[in-house]
Amino acid sequence: MAGGADPELEPGRVVEALELLLRPHGDRDSAAEPAQEPALCPETLRKNAVALEERLSRAAGWASLRSLRAAVLSRNPALAAGAAGAEPGWAAACGLLALLLCLKERLSALAAAPAAAAAPGAPPPPAADTLSAGQARTVRRALRAAVGLGLLPHLPPGLGPCPGPPPPGPGGARLLAAAAALAELARLPALGVPLLASHLRLLLAGLCVLGHGPAALCQGVSEADRARCREALQDILDRVYQPLAVQELLVLQGPPKQSVPCPRAGPGPAPAWLRRLCGHLLSERLLRPNGVQAVVRGVLEGTGGGAGAEAAALDWRKCDAVAKILASCPQQCLSLEDYYRQVCPQILDLLHIQDKVAARQFQRVATTTVLTMAREHPQLAERHLLRPLLSPLLRCSEAAELAVEDLAAGTMLVPEAELGCCVEDVLKVYVVGNDSSSLMLGSLQSVLGVVFSLYSFAKQNVSYLRDEDEALYQKISSEQCHVQSLVELLSHCQKSGLAGDFFIHCLKELAQVAAEDEAAPNLAVEPGGSLLELEQEQTRQERKLLVLQLVAALCESVSDTVFTDIVQVQEFVAAVLQRACVSPAQGPGAAAEAQTLAMAMGLVAALLGGAVQLQSSDFSVLKRLVPLLEELSHSYPEPLTQELASDLRIAICTHGACAPGTVGAAADSVLGRKLGMGAQSPADIPSGAPSPGGSQAPPQHRHSNPSAHGERSTEQSAGHEPSATGSTPAPCADSPAPAGLQELLVSAYDPQPPTRAAALRHLASLVTQRDPEALRLQEKLLQVFLENVQHEDAFVYLSAIQGVALLSSEYPEQILPVLLARYECPAQGTEDAMATVTRMKLGEVLMRITRALGDMVFQHREPLIRTFLRGARDPDGALRASSLSNLGELCQYLGFQLGSIVQEVTCCVTAIARTDPDAEVRRAAVHVVVLLLRGLSEKVTEVLQDVLRDLYRLLKHVVTAERDGAAVLHAQLALEELDTVMRRVLFPPQTLEKKIIVLP
Repeated sequence: MAGGADPELEPGRVVEALELLLRPHGDRDSAAEPAQEPALCPETLRKNAVALEERLSRAAGWASLRSLRAAVLSRNPALAAGAAGAEPGWAAACGLLALLLCLKERLSALAAAPAAAAAPGAPPPPAADTLSAGQARTVRRALRAAVGLGLLPHLPPGLGPCPGPPPPGPGGARLLAAAAALAELARLPALGVPLLASHLRLLLAGLCVLGHGPAALCQGVSEADRARCREALQDILDRVYQPLAVQELLVLQGPPKQSVPCPRAGPGPAPAWLRRLCGHLLSERLLRPNGVQAVVRGVLEGTGGGAGAEAAALDWRKCDAVAKILASCPQQCLSLEDYYRQVCPQILDLLHIQDKVAARQFQRVATTTVLTMAREHPQLAERHLLRPLLSPLLRCSEAAELAVEDLAAGTMLVPEAELGCCVEDVLKVYVVGNDSSSLMLGSLQSVLGVVFSLYSFAKQNVSYLRDEDEALYQKISSEQCHVQSLVELLSHCQKSGLAGDFFIHCLKELAQVAAEDEAAPNLAVEPGGSLLELEQEQTRQERKLLVLQLVAALCESVSDTVFTDIVQVQEFVAAVLQRACVSPAQGPGAAAEAQTLAMAMGLVAALLGGAVQLQSSDFSVLKRLVPLLEELSHSYPEPLTQELASDLRIAICTHGACAPGTVGAAADSVLGRKLGMGAQSPADIPSGAPSPGGSQAPPQHRHSNPSAHGERSTEQSAGHEPSATGSTPAPCADSPAPAGLQELLVSAYDPQPPTRAAALRHLASLVTQRDPEALRLQEKLLQVFLENVQHEDAFVYLSAIQGVALLSSEYPEQILPVLLARYECPAQGTEDAMATVTRMKLGEVLMRITRALGDMVFQHREPLIRTFLRGARDPDGALRASSLSNLGELCQYLGFQLGSIVQEVTCCVTAIARTDPDAEVRRAAVHVVVLLLRGLSEKVTEVLQDVLRDLYRLLKHVVTAERDGAAVLHAQLALEELDTVMRRVLFPPQTLEKKIIVLP
């Protein structure tokens, strides 16, 4: 022992001295740690120090501690001077630090002594430097007091949680003495663990100030002492748990300008030099081995799993912020490539975290980091991230070019575990990441063949080869397996349109095969052909068989997906029709070409027959086929094909208003229905009956109606705009309507607006007169009216609006749901100005129906209000304003019948009036309040009793903060209306009455 101290000095004696220094005033027993440690006033500190000196000088058994403390103070002159000073706080801190250093030396000596052997059968004894539970509590109190009295008061402003004036005396020298003593204590695990667990941040702050702070903060500190403080800082950061070090450095650094999430809030804004230093130290943590995981754990606070990690996994913003940190190269790195070389393998390791809860966080961070690096530095990301990630698949892809016989028996290209891990990583990065950049897709393109082979192999049974060893059978069965796997994959991609694109591509390839069969001779039977020519012919035949096999499988399984895009169908049909017009089917490929032509024309027939819901823009695309169909109807040698081409041309030109029977039959053949059902025109489809092609139409295609296809005639899209040019379509031959009514239906599509409007008004009058034939065709009439609603001529669409309103007032239960569905869910592909105008016209129709229904509108209250509330959230500002206007008028009509739904209306108009970017929409929201108050009048206090205060605050906000003059005017009118109503309620008019009372 230094200074001649007694080697038999027990740690308990030092702990007893610590308890004496920390004893509160008047307390004789401090063995138990109180729930809340009492504050030590300066007078108590002074008395405790005097009592300790008296005990050290006179009490028996304390001489060894006195000698050891004298030796420690001789090596720390600053502590010795402080302990003898007149300032109670600093004197107590120096005394505590001196005793803790004595305890550290005694525990170090005990730890260096050889351990005692355990008795046979007995548990091993504790280490010699182990403290009891009571002693550990006292040590923790002493460390708290030493940090609070010696370190914390001397930290610069902004680093300590206690603002207030700094204590008198040389702050730099005192801070150095306290920090140096605490750093020495931290080297012993028995004292370093409780010290760093509770006071790491303050100790780091002190060492940062002493080692790297400005000279003004370090007065009285030599350069050698500053260098030792820098070494102590690095030593502590290297020895503590790295995620904890990252957390404390982030807190010291403080929140940056772009709100990088810190685990805990810091004491205040950090100075610039400290922010730079902490950033430098964090970068050093990141560049260490396993530094990436330490930084991620430190920021996300997900090191322990559990509910905290579960909540952090859902915080995408925090994960994305960590990914941005990882993707940025620190300044002290030699080069960007050197940084990628060190960090990228660790980023990929984040994908393999085994903890199920924490894995969600780490995988999110890793995926976002990979995508960010790929966007910012694509070449480096491909070299250090994507190629290592895809390495097992790339090795398989390179080996696929080798023949099987060239590989030695038992050759393993990639272990199964490594290949499975690679596939999982691809799923996490490429599928979950969902980045369609050219780099990501291009890097994956080279291994798609291997992935598809793995998929096909996994779909096979355990024994998929026969007992026979026939090479041809194995080849055919392998190809069949691949085709089935491909079809199954495409069946999951119908919504994205990929299946339709691939199917159209195969159909075009089929047409090309037919053309090649006609042009190229069969080299296999010609004498004198070379082996190269024979090999080329064999390859061509294999390709032809593969195309036929693909088309057959696709037609059987996913043929309906061609209906996802009308442009796709038009391009394919145009290609087939052009070839049929130039060179009709003949020769060896006549059968395949005739089948292709039949399929192409059948696709068009299915579209026109009701398989999808066509819009005006779709008919514009299909009209490109009219010249080809016209030519085919005159030049093709087969009479039935000529007739079908002519009928398809008529159906396209009339927008499906006239569909002859051949069109329905062709649609049935394509959609796989029996041909004996007959074809029907839209006019003779009764309510609830299935329309042509409707039963087989897939529910997932782009123009599919979400309701049953049997109701297509009542749910025909309002986007059908009849052609404004061309000849008047002739009445359909198979229509059961009377001649007069049929003539009106045809005139409703007349290209001349006056004729069309007159027909619409006549049809509306038939509805008013309740004509039985007109009411029998109510679904067809609704279709005609809705198609004319979007006409550009005001005379036409106003007549159509009137017709829809009259028809709906007669059959509200059947027609009102259809109109509501049209209003809130427009057909896809019509998100343009015309679609918005059409929906606003439908809103006018709904309001006319509301007025016509009168008190009966109550039973339709909820769907109407729900529809207008959804319209108030539409991306188009004009439609939002129109929906709010309709909502206000509806609330005015409902009056006392609003009920609990007034809460939803109030929340909607309040949010829109405060936050909507369009002044017109905010104006409409305030106008809703005006109409609501006017409609309720004296019933305001009864109906709006729960929301009246919110509406009043909204109106006051609009008057004071709104910049739109019209909205302010509406709000002022509403306030006046509210003032008038409340005056009548609070101060009812007094009336003089004469009463005659008959006395008994």
